Amino acid sequence: MVLPNIGIPSLILILLIALLIFGPKKLPEIGGAFGKTLNEFKKSTSQMMEDDPLESERKEISDETTTTSTSESQNQS
Repeated sequence: MVLPNIGIPSLILILLIALLIFGPKKLPEIGGAFGKTLNEFKKSTSQMMEDDPLESERKEISDETTTTSTSESQNQS
């Protein structure tokens, strides 16, 4: 899903509507909860990428290639 570009006027309108619906006391709480949710989502997705067996194999192959090419270049010197 691709979101269209949201300009500053649209963002201000969205914030004003949220202010009217939730009130000034609830907005900081909602913003904090939203931020924590995004942070947890980022942590879980990065953990999933680290736990991905295919990604682990790619890293190992990449590390072996780097180590082999580095040792070969040192041996030729």
